[in-house]
Amino acid sequence: MHILLLVGIGGFIGAILRYLVSGWVQNGISYFPLGTLSVNVIGSFFLSVILYLTENKGVFSEETRIFLTIGMLGAFTTMSTFSYESFRLLEGKETLYLSINIIATVLLTLFAVLLGKIFVLSIWRS
Repeated sequence: MHILLLVGIGGFIGAILRYLVSGWVQNGISYFPLGTLSVNVIGSFFLSVILYLTENKGVFSEETRIFLTIGMLGAFTTMSTFSYESFRLLEGKETLYLSINIIATVLLTLFAVLLGKIFVLSIWRS
C-alpha cells in the first residue's frame, strides 16, 4: 500500500507539472505539438539522471526512485498524447509537421537520456 501511495502522489504532482509546462510551452503555437515534445524531452532527461544516479551511485532509495520515475515522470511524460497528436497531424495531412514531430521526439528524447547519463557521470567522476 505504501508503494501505491508513492506512485499516486508522484503521479498527481507529475500530471500537474505536465499540464503547466506543456501549456506554457505550447502557448500561442497552433499546429505543432511543441508542449508534448518538450515534456517528453525534459522527462527523458530527468528519468535518465534519476536512474543513473540510482543504479550507478546508489543516490536514491527504491521508494524514492519509484516515486520519481513511475509516479512523477510517468505522469509527466506521455506517449499516448504524442501518438494522438501525431495521428491528428496525419489526418490533417500535415505531413511535414508529422515527420518533424516523430523524428524530433524520438531523437531528442534519446539525446536527453544521453545528456542525463553524461551529466551524472561528469558530476560523480571524482
